[in-house]
Amino acid sequence: MKRTVFIGTYTDGDGEGIYTCRFDSETGALDSYRLAAESESPTFLALHPNKKFLYAVNETKDFQGEESGSVTAFEITDVEGGVLKKLNTVSTHGGWPCHLAISPVGNSVITANYHGGTVGVLEIKSDGSLGEPLNVIRHKGSSVDKDRQEGPHPHAISIEPAGKHVFVADLGLDQIVRYELDESGRLGERKGATEVAPGSGPRHIAFHPGARFAYVINEMLRTITAFTYAAESGTLKEIQTISTVPEGWSGGSTAEIFVHPGGKFLYGSNRGHDSIAVYGIDPQSGKLTLVEIKTTGGKSPRNFSLDPDGKFLIAANQASGDLQVFSLDLKTGALTPGTGRIEIPAPVCVLFHIE
Repeated sequence: MKRTVFIGTYTDGDGEGIYTCRFDSETGALDSYRLAAESESPTFLALHPNKKFLYAVNETKDFQGEESGSVTAFEITDVEGGVLKKLNTVSTHGGWPCHLAISPVGNSVITANYHGGTVGVLEIKSDGSLGEPLNVIRHKGSSVDKDRQEGPHPHAISIEPAGKHVFVADLGLDQIVRYELDESGRLGERKGATEVAPGSGPRHIAFHPGARFAYVINEMLRTITAFTYAAESGTLKEIQTISTVPEGWSGGSTAEIFVHPGGKFLYGSNRGHDSIAVYGIDPQSGKLTLVEIKTTGGKSPRNFSLDPDGKFLIAANQASGDLQVFSLDLKTGALTPGTGRIEIPAPVCVLFHIE
């Protein structure tokens, strides 16, 4: 069958907004892309639980005279054609928003605002449009790297499988900050934070589908930290930290992390080394074992995504301007480059529409 894919991009070059293409889930082929909607640097995308609406952070620092980025709501008017109708755009109440997540019941969108150190929570109305801010939470503090960690830098929002706890990876604090999500879509008071090694720069978070483990990819030290996870209390306990690059490699940074839907494998991307690290997951301990580190065939793989069937991976090579498809070995997790490849301006985020 064919699935619709949406691609978020930067628009400070040739990009114009959100693009779309069709993906053949049997062959791994990508159709030629087209513009789904014009939007300013819609770098990360999220799908509403009802599959009718799509949301994009606009990674900028100036919105209607305010020192802030924004988030835009779209209605998906034609799934097969990937047609988006803009509903509205509102402030994220913090500059350079770089990630977002939708509450499980679809009544709020939560954004990580890299500059300004804020987490913004915005109402989602019944028609899919965005309403008033429900919360604006400001992180405080710093960490050891005075150039990159002079203050808080929220980088990703992750809602754990049960939908009770929300975790914010803060690169500037070297912390994973936990909040509880209430029925209105608001975040409650801060419930604590889990620290990673100083100077790590935690970037993104992935939960194991069995909800017993969680994994954080650290941008600055090019590592992944594995945790056991207690779902009731929301407690993370570190069990391992492992490199994402070969021994002796010191350049670049990490970007994205995903756990395979079957729970056996984990994937993390490296910019600079221009690769994806593949790990096996021990089902009992949650610890990782390196399978391989595979080049993506392009430069600066930012985000990547696994197709819903878990048979393919699409990597977004931001600097070289292309998407590259890999097939997955379902026994080992290893990646094999496929024929699916298209050129697209500054791709950042790959989002499958799950029909």
